[in-house]
Amino acid sequence: MTSKIKVDNINKVSDDSNIINKCGTNITMGQNGDTVILPNGVTEQVQSGGAIQVQSGGSITIASGATITNNGTAVGLGRTGTVDWITTPKTTGTFTAVSGEGYFCNTSGGVIIANLPAGVAGAIVSFADYAATWQTSNVTVTPNGTDKIGSVNANATLSTQGQSVTFVFVDSTQGWINTMDSTSNVRGATFMCASVSGVGNTLVTVGSCKVATFKGPGNFTVNSIADCAANNAMAYMVVAGGGGGGDGGTTESGAGAGAGGFREGRNNSITPYTASPLAAACSAITATVQAYGVVIGAGGGPSSSSPSGGNGTSTAGNISSFSTITSAGGGSGISGGATAARTPANTGGSGGGGNGRVHPASNPGNSPPVSPPQGQPGGTGAPCTPAFGGGGGGGATAAGGNASGGVAGPGGTGATTSINNSVTTYAGGGGGGTRCSGTSSGAGSGGGGAGGTGNGATPPSPMCGTINTGGGAGGTGGPNTNGGSGGSGIVIIRYKAS
Repeated sequence: MTSKIKVDNINKVSDDSNIINKCGTNITMGQNGDTVILPNGVTEQVQSGGAIQVQSGGSITIASGATITNNGTAVGLGRTGTVDWITTPKTTGTFTAVSGEGYFCNTSGGVIIANLPAGVAGAIVSFADYAATWQTSNVTVTPNGTDKIGSVNANATLSTQGQSVTFVFVDSTQGWINTMDSTSNVRGATFMCASVSGVGNTLVTVGSCKVATFKGPGNFTVNSIADCAANNAMAYMVVAGGGGGGDGGTTESGAGAGAGGFREGRNNSITPYTASPLAAACSAITATVQAYGVVIGAGGGPSSSSPSGGNGTSTAGNISSFSTITSAGGGSGISGGATAARTPANTGGSGGGGNGRVHPASNPGNSPPVSPPQGQPGGTGAPCTPAFGGGGGGGATAAGGNASGGVAGPGGTGATTSINNSVTTYAGGGGGGTRCSGTSSGAGSGGGGAGGTGNGATPPSPMCGTINTGGGAGGTGGPNTNGGSGGSGIVIIRYKAS
């Protein structure tokens, strides 16, 4: 007959606490905080349908060399696919990871090498891009000894901005397998994000800012804005097309054309750079999520005169615009033989000069008026004293020069800014033209065209305004001559990016 011992509880002698407690279908071994040890060689078996439960605060420790089997196949308790994150970031240098831990790797100061621990089935390690800089400074993950990463005994490089990865060691065949891979960790919108469209338009990084340059029409699209309102400031420069230069008419001199209107606004504490004197302080535009259409004004067309003495009519430049900012096209230079009254085409962002005959008076700029002014007036012409001379076209910061003593007026000076991190002058006026014994004049700095000369037989040599500067064109002298074409405009936008 088989012997039996029937008990519900086994208690300690010292304090009468439970060692084994049978309650219903559950058997409790030990008290909370106790450790239950199975001696070497003892096999614990849980039959089908059974379970082992570890109470809160308890643990199951698998000694070195011990295994857990399921129907004879070894399995690992491992972890449940998570790690404990170490919140002190790793910086430049080399460190060895520990299974069960995740690491924030800050490579803003240089590359990091992370050595993986020895591969044991169920081991798990995670890495995350702390400062979103892995695209410029990588993290190199190195396997231990002959261990593999994705079946290959070689280093792995983490080089995607904002990436986070989790490696689990499976077996000696595949080694560490990446089970989770995020390529865009979620961050607060510290800075705005934008893009550009249109042929020839660009968006580049300059220091902590980005600069969008539009040389042709397109869209500046704000895809997201920063949580910090100040970082949504958009500095801008909007330059319109310069006017076309006047021709010599019958026997006289055409005027230089005015530059396209120049407007600039900024918030220097957010997008610092050396701005022009015309920049309106703290007048940057606050971005909202939308597509801003950008218009680039073409330069005005030139005038031409015939051998019989008829004169043509040059045209004003065309507007450029971005958001609420519109710059007026430059005024055209009056032709030398013009007998009709001056037209609105002779004024604009900056005014065109007066001719060397019936309309020597200057033409106003900053039309329509804005503050600070977008341009200056043209210079006056000189009718045959001792030679005809056309006035210079106005520039962004200075009026066109007056013709005097047989010398045509020079173009007015433009405005200099480093909004694109390159010191550049824009919106210079065109020089006035002359003929006979007169002297033509040069253009104002900022893309204006120089004035030309002519005597009815020798072709004149006026210069056109430079493209994408808004420069006014130069005028010419004498019959059968052509004025220059105005330079096209440009729009530049600068905003905080890092």
